[in-house]
Amino acid sequence: MWGVGGLTRRFSFKASCPTVKASDLEADKPDNSADKPQPWKDMNGMQNLGVLELDPYLAPHRIHLRSRVREFMKRKMEIEKHEGSLEDFAEGYKKFGFTREGNCIVYREWAPAAAAAQLIGDFNNWDGRKHNMERDKFGVWSIRLPDVRGVSAIPHGSKVRIRIKKGDDTWVDRIPAWIKYAVVDPTVFAADYDGVYWDPPLRERYHFKHARPQKPSAPLIYEAHVGMSSKEPRVSSYREFADEVLPRIKANNYNTIQLMAIMEHAYYGCFGYHVTNFFAVSSRSGTPEDLKYLIDQAHSMGLRVLMDVVHSHASTNAVDGLAGYDLGQPAQESYFHTGARGYHKLWDSRLFNYGSWEVQRFLLSNLRWWMDEYMFDGFRFDGITSMLYHHHGLNMRFSGNYYEYFSEATDVEAVMYLMLANDLVHKMYPDATVIAEDVSGFPTLCRPVSEGGVGFDYRLAMGIPDKWMEYLKVKEEEDWSMGDIVHTLTNRRYKEPCVAYSESHDQSMVGDKSYAFLLMDKEMYFSMLATQPSNPIVDRGIALHKMIHFITMALGGEGYLNFMGNEFGHPEWIDFPRQGNNWSFDKCRRLWDLADRDDLRYKFMNNFNRAMIGLGESFQFVGSSKQYISNKSETERVIAFERGDLVFVFNFHSTNTYPELKVGCEIPGNYRICLDSDAAEFGGHSRVDHEVNHCTNPEGEPGKPETGYNNRPHSFMVMSPSRSCQVYHKVSE
Repeated sequence: MWGVGGLTRRFSFKASCPTVKASDLEADKPDNSADKPQPWKDMNGMQNLGVLELDPYLAPHRIHLRSRVREFMKRKMEIEKHEGSLEDFAEGYKKFGFTREGNCIVYREWAPAAAAAQLIGDFNNWDGRKHNMERDKFGVWSIRLPDVRGVSAIPHGSKVRIRIKKGDDTWVDRIPAWIKYAVVDPTVFAADYDGVYWDPPLRERYHFKHARPQKPSAPLIYEAHVGMSSKEPRVSSYREFADEVLPRIKANNYNTIQLMAIMEHAYYGCFGYHVTNFFAVSSRSGTPEDLKYLIDQAHSMGLRVLMDVVHSHASTNAVDGLAGYDLGQPAQESYFHTGARGYHKLWDSRLFNYGSWEVQRFLLSNLRWWMDEYMFDGFRFDGITSMLYHHHGLNMRFSGNYYEYFSEATDVEAVMYLMLANDLVHKMYPDATVIAEDVSGFPTLCRPVSEGGVGFDYRLAMGIPDKWMEYLKVKEEEDWSMGDIVHTLTNRRYKEPCVAYSESHDQSMVGDKSYAFLLMDKEMYFSMLATQPSNPIVDRGIALHKMIHFITMALGGEGYLNFMGNEFGHPEWIDFPRQGNNWSFDKCRRLWDLADRDDLRYKFMNNFNRAMIGLGESFQFVGSSKQYISNKSETERVIAFERGDLVFVFNFHSTNTYPELKVGCEIPGNYRICLDSDAAEFGGHSRVDHEVNHCTNPEGEPGKPETGYNNRPHSFMVMSPSRSCQVYHKVSE
């Protein structure tokens, strides 16, 4: 393992190439060496890391925490010494792949195991004998192609590849690792992708017109897949999404979009998680300029755009993927680990060698590329659990014992890379939002790197959908525990923000069902007409659908996420064309017209979703640190709490309505309803009078919360209908 007690690198330059490569390795000096000053030994108070002061349970693991910070600082200082800065290091796309230097195209590729290399493509009729590449001592192959009478030697939009000679004298063709665009012949079944030289003339390039929106106090995220966003069973485009779906997202009051499957992936059914070309946009939905149009349109509406980035693994495709550069070379000269460590058996994918200088350059540059070139506002990092541990989280049930997180099972190289990544992103764009998908609950994941944390802004609260799935699939409604719901929603690490969600794309994949489908099943096809009397199954399903999503948003974290279509209870699962469904696009779509039709009940769920997200924007309660649960009654099946300046009341009882339910609060005054799931516009029964002022009464002795009502100094009486929720705000006297 490269991490603690491992090896450090020594670097040297070659005059003709500004990049830095490893030339040899030497054993690291002991940490207590008195012979030489070691600039990383204290690292601005490493002995008193902020994370240790924040969480006393980390104290037994201080050596582990300090050692990983030490490795981060050592690598960062090496980068600064040899590359100028971390930001400069992350501009690898200006050196590798195809770049312009004066009147020449320059192509560079790191392929240290290659015996020879040629550049081939449409421009030379795929004959590389006249375009042999030269290798430097660091394993970087390069070639310069001067313009011909002022015309580019490689035309924009033409196909290109690198031809590599292996050690056994055989030749293989690969897509350039840093390629900016890749396409496939749609008329050929299972055809390999080709790289495309993308350098459009100035008049054809998209020029951004709108600045990035300001960072919101809490991200209210709309997770979307562009390709499956059409109501037709086909692949949708970036421009269609911008023109047709963005207005829907804006109308529903979200402030952030999270785009899936942007990085090129050869297999559509992988949902974008088996990436083949890391710098290329998915060509199924359009060109790089089309994606820029989408992002610019989102920014014009005040919507921030996050990218679902996959640095946890890569496709095993050799011909058209990064795996093709693994020619059997030693681990330090490959993008991936060798042997079993370099392969994820459950995902059938390759695993990066995160300790490698060139892998770090590639991945960090990848982040900067998407933010610089496309103006993304941040990232959602997929599969973080697989990165954090050598066991990748497989066959693990994390109990919360800290020794599960800080041991030899921890992949210090990967942690160090994630610290570098977050340090880079936040230095370049301080308002960036970076979210980690981690199921293990790794402590310090969402604390700043300056404190010894990993540096993410948020983690996804992945335990919440698991709990709702358990309730919807396994437990009868009368067995739902109010205390268990509250515990699940509030069980998050102190000062480590979470993005809560009740269901994402995971809960809608083929073989599973969305919550609306679980609640109403076949009735969604036959009993959704709003012009007919309410069906009891549909009535119950819509009521619980609204409550599940809203209590998750209100109590589950410091941000909220919803997957495309779930806001109106999309009735069908997601399925991509694959052999198992005869390559059908039938379920690769979103039926937007269901929410648009006034005669269908889908509109009620959509209306409520719009209202609850709008409430979050208006009252800013989602990001508030003020959160107090005053009631979680198992007998009444009521949950009441304060979040920000609002008072929330959820009645999960299937039949009991409470005409005079007492609710505790901190601030005295008059309260009125600002959101009611039982309102007619949300498919409810209009059992609550919205014009009533609810005046508080003092409770207990002043200054002694324990003497108040449910430890609150004030209370007021409300009407709480069964299977409904209401929110109250304080009004002017």
